[in-house]
Amino acid sequence: MPPETPPAAPRPRSRRGLALFGFAAALGLAAVVINGIWSRQASEAKLKEWTDTQAVPTVSVITPSTGANKTSLDLPGRLEAYSRAPIYARVGGFLKAYYVDIGQSVKAGQLLAEIEAPDLDQQLLQAKASLASAQAAEQLATVTAGRWQQLGGANTVSRQTVDEKTGDLTVKQALTKAAQAAVDRLEVLSAFKRITAPFDGIVTTRNTDVGALINAESSAGLALFVISDVDRLRLNVSVPQNFVPAVKLKTKVQITVPEYPGKVYEGVVEASARAVDAQTGTTRMQVVVDNAKGELMPGAFANTRIELPSSLQSLAVPAGALIFDQKGLRVATVDASGKVVLKPVTIARDLGQIVEIGSGLTAEDKVIESPPDGLSNGDPVRVVDTARPAAVR
Repeated sequence: MPPETPPAAPRPRSRRGLALFGFAAALGLAAVVINGIWSRQASEAKLKEWTDTQAVPTVSVITPSTGANKTSLDLPGRLEAYSRAPIYARVGGFLKAYYVDIGQSVKAGQLLAEIEAPDLDQQLLQAKASLASAQAAEQLATVTAGRWQQLGGANTVSRQTVDEKTGDLTVKQALTKAAQAAVDRLEVLSAFKRITAPFDGIVTTRNTDVGALINAESSAGLALFVISDVDRLRLNVSVPQNFVPAVKLKTKVQITVPEYPGKVYEGVVEASARAVDAQTGTTRMQVVVDNAKGELMPGAFANTRIELPSSLQSLAVPAGALIFDQKGLRVATVDASGKVVLKPVTIARDLGQIVEIGSGLTAEDKVIESPPDGLSNGDPVRVVDTARPAAVR
């Protein structure tokens, strides 16, 4: 039998195939690594973008409003009598009688009360007796001086004696004048036992009664009566400094009082203090109100509305829009590029929840309604809503 042929040995893999396999494996590994790096970078970029977005403040903006009160100035005031006279006693004694009471109308010179002053009466009697004594002494000195002058003309007595008698007459005449002046003074003072009204008006106060002890000239205490002229009333208002130039004399004023809701009284600015109170920053002005019907009462509270020129329209923003820090009072606005612009402002009037701005804003500004803490010029913000203009009451 022929011998068996041994099996053929396997052929070794080619070097080229191995190289291709290794290259493909390397490409796959590189692709996996690159994909992982790219995914991580993309995630980091998204996270950074989300973080930056969350870091931008979200705000709502408003536009300043002129409101319904843009041409008027509403201020509180206090009504006072046009003329008011506290009546004090000039003589001491006891109140004998009074003839008027509170609320009664009186005329100038009308008797209000009488005072019984026995001490003054006795002083007047004594002064009159002293006057009579002085007049008698003057008459005797006159006769004596005349006789001595006749004797002196005949050279019967010395000239020195005549001069002495003449000088004594002069002294007696001076004493008579002094006694007469004392009587006149007490008579004038005695006339003040009758207390009369100084002008037409009404009795708004009575602080005495029959038999009450009256102290003379006690102006530090309570007045016996107070007479007030209420046909016209004065109304004092404090006008903020910014509006003083606009409130001229003869400016018309509308006045309302709580006891007559819906009724409007007319007044006119009559006087201005022409000075600014350093504590309040206002100028006191006086308004005159006709009160012929007697409806208004002195001492009552009143609201006033002063019409202003249209050029003095004030812009109003919510009080929460104001920022007050070491740089002063400012308002945060948003420009066209969405960046913050802080504007210094001044306040014309503080109406509580609404503040009228005197300067620093325009009607086109977009004001951040409630600015977050830490805002600076140039900070980006995201506007999510535009609120309605601030309403002025």
